[in-house]
Amino acid sequence: MSGFDLTLFDCDGVLVDSEIIAAKVESKLLTEAGYPISVEEMGERFAGMTWKNILLSIEKEVDIPLSASLIDKSEQLLDQRLAREVKAIEGVQYALSRITGPRCICSNSSSQRLDMMLSKVGLKEFFAPHIYSAKDLGADRVKPKPDIFLHGAAQFGVSPGKCIVVEDSVHGVHAAREAGMRVVGFTGASHTYPSHADKLTDAGAETVIARMQDLPGVIAAMAEWEGVF
Repeated sequence: MSGFDLTLFDCDGVLVDSEIIAAKVESKLLTEAGYPISVEEMGERFAGMTWKNILLSIEKEVDIPLSASLIDKSEQLLDQRLAREVKAIEGVQYALSRITGPRCICSNSSSQRLDMMLSKVGLKEFFAPHIYSAKDLGADRVKPKPDIFLHGAAQFGVSPGKCIVVEDSVHGVHAAREAGMRVVGFTGASHTYPSHADKLTDAGAETVIARMQDLPGVIAAMAEWEGVF
């Protein structure tokens, strides 16, 4: 047993290596729209955020009106590339086969995209039907708000304090901590950057791993002691 009543997983950048694909699509669109930004900077600044909230954030930062059509264009391009290119994070099947007890996915991605990605890489069976999209709760309830994690815990009748979350983004860690849950940070996806682990720790992750194979042992160890966060 994991020692926790529920393990909640983010999807993008934790179960599937999709954040790097999103960063490539979005950096190209933003650069063409007059906001030059590298793939690396996209990953560092905006991983874990919805495309709509990324655009809103940039519009507040600079005086560049970003067309609403960019939202639909990005979604279409990204779905096409994900369907062709997305892969499971290395070692994730091993980890999931060794983490017992209830588990679910809590993601900012749409339910349709989650179904496509998880089916493509063979991970859907590990979680179905407990695959939850924050977008189904409402556009204003996505991470970094805690709503999707609280929703996941509520489906199992589990107290947030008995939950462990696996997250790769600062925004996701903030959401989990605000929900009152303990967090393992993950930096093993392709969009990782030099200060990634430090930023996850600063956001509230109790520990950070770069290999998914290490997750079962880390969760077991965390279950043996109370977090200080």
